[in-house]
Amino acid sequence: MSRAGEKLISKMLDMQDAAAIKRFNLKEHHFTTKVEKKALEFIRNYSESNRGQTPDYLTVVEETGLNYEPTSDTYDYLVGEVKELSLGVRTLEWLQTQVGPKFSSASSKERADFLEWVKQDADRLMREHTVRNVVGSDLKKDTESFLEEFKRRKEGESFKVWKSFLSTINEEVGGYMGSSMIVWYGRSGRGKSAVTLAEAIFAAMQGATVLVWAMEMSKYEVFARAYSIISAGQGVFSTKFNGVDLEAGFENKALLMGNLGETFEVSFEEFLKNLNDNVKGTIIVRGIDDEDFHKRGLSELEEDIISTKADVVLIDPFYYLDYERNVDGTNGGAAAQTSKKLRHLAGRTKTVIHAITQAEETQDELDRAGVRGIRAPRRAEVKKTKQLLEDASLLVGVDTLATQGEGVVVLGKGRNGGEGIEIDLVYLPNYGIIKEVPTGKEAASMLKDDTLKAEGF
Repeated sequence: MSRAGEKLISKMLDMQDAAAIKRFNLKEHHFTTKVEKKALEFIRNYSESNRGQTPDYLTVVEETGLNYEPTSDTYDYLVGEVKELSLGVRTLEWLQTQVGPKFSSASSKERADFLEWVKQDADRLMREHTVRNVVGSDLKKDTESFLEEFKRRKEGESFKVWKSFLSTINEEVGGYMGSSMIVWYGRSGRGKSAVTLAEAIFAAMQGATVLVWAMEMSKYEVFARAYSIISAGQGVFSTKFNGVDLEAGFENKALLMGNLGETFEVSFEEFLKNLNDNVKGTIIVRGIDDEDFHKRGLSELEEDIISTKADVVLIDPFYYLDYERNVDGTNGGAAAQTSKKLRHLAGRTKTVIHAITQAEETQDELDRAGVRGIRAPRRAEVKKTKQLLEDASLLVGVDTLATQGEGVVVLGKGRNGGEGIEIDLVYLPNYGIIKEVPTGKEAASMLKDDTLKAEGF
């Protein structure tokens, strides 16, 4: 009896290639034994539940009783053997259980219809047992598969779009699409971490599971900053800045120092009790002080994504990852390889990955009062590896000035539009205030409200 089925499944496990099931259109009916069918179903279910990953061969053996047999035979040969055997078995069954009885019951007037049915059903059997060797997809012929994917996207099943807390990004590029890598860059100490954490929090507010790899901060620091931003969004307090009342949160510096004051401590504890009701999703933080956070390569990141079932990932910063091996032997090749594989990881896990890197330092321009001006970095100033610029679905430059309460975000590159768009920020991170400066109708409405208040209405 042929053992091609066992060998084919063993090869998929050796190659860690569950995707071969779809690539070769493998179904349970292609395999002859119950164990092979069970193993195929287990691998498919495991892959669907674990973002495309393939189970270890020992797990499959234990769960299904598969007779694991490593082989050097090619996929084409093994798939051909499996489908040829299946075609023979199913054709015999088809002739005995369908063709024969249908022919016997058909009248002489129905023989033409019978032959047409035989032809169509025989073609179906042949299609189901054809070994795929077509490269790519045909734009004109594969319209049905496109419509199926369109409907899945319409229902939010195939991928998700997570909105930005910056409304202009949503308007210009539609938000952050699953399987994309967003690169944020700016000069040292210019607000990259705070702005991207605000994005992570906003995704969690929409129900996303967010994984934060904070490789420069302790988890306490991340928590304190996050609590400040979340509470500001709820308008726990109000503060006045440049004569304008702003909704504010718990003071970040006071949280870091453990010095909120007795009155604010009571309010803070109440805020924490209600946190689960106010944040729809989940934020998982890996901080620099975590004892088990000493390996920071892409394989460990992928394990964390699978384990947490993350939808959105924040890497702060990219250049503290354990780089991939420099296979090209070029200057900066390790960082470039890491960027490429990180982009692939986003696609494979269908996550949105926000990666932070630095921009080249430039000489600050000061005004007459000695205050530096705000200028978002240019595309050419992306630091550590220019490959990040190539791999990014969206490139976002950041510059802020907390003492002035202002900042700017510039879209340096967008595959879906938005390049060159500037977004002004109100930036008071100590009070959790990081928001887009309103423009147009919204600004006019606020101005009207302020005028009415001033006039006593």
